[in-house]
Amino acid sequence: MSEMVLNIRTMADYLAKGEMPEYLFWVGCAGSFDDRQKKVTRAFCEILQKAEISYAVLGTEESCTGDPARRTGNEFLFQMQAMTNIEVLNMYQVKKIVTACPHCFNTLKNEYPSLGGTYEVIHHTQLIQDLINTGKLTLADNGTFKGKKITFHDPCYLGRANDVYEAPRALIEKLDAALVEMKRCKTNGLCCGAGGAQMFKEAEKGNKEINIERTEDALETKAGIIATGCPFCNTMMTDGVKHFEKEEDIKVLDIAELIANAADL
Repeated sequence: MSEMVLNIRTMADYLAKGEMPEYLFWVGCAGSFDDRQKKVTRAFCEILQKAEISYAVLGTEESCTGDPARRTGNEFLFQMQAMTNIEVLNMYQVKKIVTACPHCFNTLKNEYPSLGGTYEVIHHTQLIQDLINTGKLTLADNGTFKGKKITFHDPCYLGRANDVYEAPRALIEKLDAALVEMKRCKTNGLCCGAGGAQMFKEAEKGNKEINIERTEDALETKAGIIATGCPFCNTMMTDGVKHFEKEEDIKVLDIAELIANAADL
């Protein structure tokens, strides 16, 4: 399959032409700089382009939401970063934001309003589900994932923090795949080990790394694919799979990648 040529515009470009996109795609630090997550960013952009959704990115005007700063206790830095972003978003009169990172999702949705940044914020799995339900995106009948066992790891900031459980699972079921749940899932889910800015530091002394514990949950399901909806979860689960030397048998993929593979792109 030839690679789709993407036409990604910035908010500055839209403004210069006196236009306004329907969505601002908040790419996030991982989606911008992490080589693995860049593939998810691309997959999601391919889906948006195929569905003919008008969207834009901030490009170099986007900076970190401040989530890691607040989680590590640097409230001053968080407020500095947040205010910088809010000024840019409000300048462009942004109304709707979509992001593939639950950390960005949670911060933009729940923590920016008190600082003067109020937007409609949705996770990329919610938007993809809506595109399929409204017929703007169709899945090819190619049986890519038909009958394959897929388990979904709930990102903390998507599930327990914001009650988004249904959208990613509905998308897996649309693939004709067999969704197999881990023993700890949904409201009883277990963190991948990266939350609370643990991603950026060594873990405290204990008898097991959290991501190893969570990967064991996933391996118990006998699924061939671990689906995620978060760049940090993707990294932690991938590391867990490598720890057990199962990378040949088990793939860790974002929901956007699953849909992009199955969609008629």
